[in-house]
Amino acid sequence: MRQAQLAALSGAPALVVVDVQRSFADPEYIQGYGADLPAVAAAVDTIAGLVTAARAAGVAVVWVELGSDPDRPWRASAWLRSGDPDAPFGPDEPCVLGTPGADWFGVTPLPGEIRVVKRGYSGFLGTGLRELLTEARIGWLAVCGLTTECCVAATATDACQLDWPVLVPRDATAAYDTDLHQAALHQLELNVGVLTDAAELTRLWKEAAA
Repeated sequence: MRQAQLAALSGAPALVVVDVQRSFADPEYIQGYGADLPAVAAAVDTIAGLVTAARAAGVAVVWVELGSDPDRPWRASAWLRSGDPDAPFGPDEPCVLGTPGADWFGVTPLPGEIRVVKRGYSGFLGTGLRELLTEARIGWLAVCGLTTECCVAATATDACQLDWPVLVPRDATAAYDTDLHQAALHQLELNVGVLTDAAELTRLWKEAAA
């Protein structure tokens, strides 16, 4: 089954990089969360390698980033986290627009690469990403980034529901808890896409370009 799935991939691939930003990846920002810092660092390093490999293979690199806007707060998220939908942004609010927390960490978009800013979990919600990928004639996606159970899962799930075959490189994603990371990968494998790793994904890109 898995070999049939991979063999059936067609069209141009794209690498979608989700939320590798200081608020989610920089040890100075996440150490207070009890995060598995080595796992996050390893994933960021692997993502950086995949970005380099994608560019070398002529694969589109697509950047999805959180931009928390004080003038347009996500009230449902504030309610979920604090019980108050009108709670103002606190000092731990992630990726606030115009602050260092929103900066990319360990990876950097290049001019001309597709880049969208989201206000929620999924890179497809209210960003125009679907139209941009369609215009670029992208046939299948590899989704990586932070964190596995949250924004990676939401973006990969929406990609699948919008009819793109999805691969998830397990070594290019991370959660702050190892068990949560593994559980999220299991759910993604059951319902959303095919799990892979950076080495296999790079090989698939080379074969697609041949």
